[in-house]
Amino acid sequence: MAITKAKLFNTSQKRTSELMKALGHPARIAIIELLAERETCICGDITDELPLAQSTVSQHLKALKKAGIIQGEIDGVRTCYCLSEEGIEDLNELFVPLIKNLTTATQKNCC
Repeated sequence: MAITKAKLFNTSQKRTSELMKALGHPARIAIIELLAERETCICGDITDELPLAQSTVSQHLKALKKAGIIQGEIDGVRTCYCLSEEGIEDLNELFVPLIKNLTTATQKNCC
C-alpha cells in the first residue's frame, strides 16, 4: 500500500516548508525587514524603498501574503501592508525549535 504525500509529512513539516519557500528570495526578506523596521503598515509604494519594478514587488507581496507572513488591507486605491502577527508567531514556533535541534545535532561531531 502506497503512502500518500498528505500522510507522509506532518502539519508542522508542511507549514515550515511553506514558510521557508515564501522566504526563499532576498527580495522577500528585504520586504519583511522593511515592514519590521517601520513597525507600522506601509501604505505607500514599497518600490520607493526597493530597487525593483512594481510588478516584481507585487509578486513577492503576493507570495508573502499567501504564506500568511504579511497581511494587506485596502485603503482607498492603495493596499497597506504589515507583518501578520499569526504568521510571525508561526515562524517563531516552527523555526526556533528546528534551529535548536539542528544546532544540537551538529554539536555531536558525528563526522
